[in-house]
Amino acid sequence: MSRLDDLAERIERLVLRHEELQRTNTLLETQLGTVTSERDSLRSRLAAARARIDALLDRLPAEPSAAPAVASALSPPAQHEPDAP
Repeated sequence: MSRLDDLAERIERLVLRHEELQRTNTLLETQLGTVTSERDSLRSRLAAARARIDALLDRLPAEPSAAPAVASALSPPAQHEPDAP
């Protein structure tokens, strides 16, 4: 009878472990849904940001002569060192 009791105990442990794994799986599926939703939201925000950047790039002047004027307007003024006596 001891073998039968051991087998029954092992089956009970297996059933408990199975239930525990089912609960864990349910929690993981919930977390996956949350993370998937967050990822989709971030992708959408990234696409919107890219569209805004593309729109700003389209507004930049196309002629190359405008680039140095923009660069010089954005750079800090040159520091002049005083002449040595």
